[in-house]
Amino acid sequence: MTTKIKEYDPKNMIFRRLGNTGLRVPILSLGGWLSYGGSVNGSQVNDIIKAAFDAGINFFDTAESYGNGSSELEMGRAIKELGLRRSSLVISTKLFNGVGRKGPNDRGLSRKHLIEGMNESLERLQMDYVDIVFAHCPDPDVPMLEIVRGFTWLINQGKAFYWGTSNWSAIQIEEAHHVAHAHGLIAPAADQCCYNAFNRKRVEEEYQHVYDRYNYGLTTYSPLDGGFLTGKYNSGEIPQDSRYATSQQDPWIATLRELLKSDKGKERISKVKKLEVIANELQSDLATLSLAWVMKNPHK
Repeated sequence: MTTKIKEYDPKNMIFRRLGNTGLRVPILSLGGWLSYGGSVNGSQVNDIIKAAFDAGINFFDTAESYGNGSSELEMGRAIKELGLRRSSLVISTKLFNGVGRKGPNDRGLSRKHLIEGMNESLERLQMDYVDIVFAHCPDPDVPMLEIVRGFTWLINQGKAFYWGTSNWSAIQIEEAHHVAHAHGLIAPAADQCCYNAFNRKRVEEEYQHVYDRYNYGLTTYSPLDGGFLTGKYNSGEIPQDSRYATSQQDPWIATLRELLKSDKGKERISKVKKLEVIANELQSDLATLSLAWVMKNPHK
């Protein structure tokens, strides 16, 4: 039985060009970290992706390491079952951390792992290509020339249209551009990093030079600061159905749980409560206000 193709309707979505590329991406995307393939599986994944798509979101992000590959599996399965036209979507994934194997070349940004990791990601996604592949983090053990050559090869082979960085410093991004220019290779187009009202320095200060010099693009994660900016943790307690309770094995969640108990966490909650007052005055809610604040950044 052939699944009927579901066409994309952008609704009133706002689109921006990704850096200096011609790719237009919606101002909101849906990420797959700690969600599909993690605490959410099966028909719930279909429901989430369908709701986002029906609301005008056509940009879906994942990574090889999310759920040790299960995020890519679930996302690819759901997109296929829902009958979403591939050319109507923007799909990004990330390479570096592998899928939990212990071999010396099963992670990192070596040419070997970039090519083999990309092939495995595409197999899990049930796709021939992704629109953007990110280097999930810097790799000081691999020469920058090898990294840039590896991503250039992936693009030249049609496995990705663009490549980007994730959580790289401005200096590392600049080095990648210098290497690409010197050797006739393809430079990265955008970074993906954390950005919210409590984490601003990299996006608003460090990256200013690469925005200006390279028209570097930006996608961001954790706009709600790991849930703090929803107000759900204002009591200092952890709700049973929250990610802090259901994703305890994730190192990042463990860090946030410790933060919640600390003096710094109490100070953050105090600030969150003040922001909640502002949201109420605007007849909104804290999560909506926090997302709107991130979207106002012209580089986001």
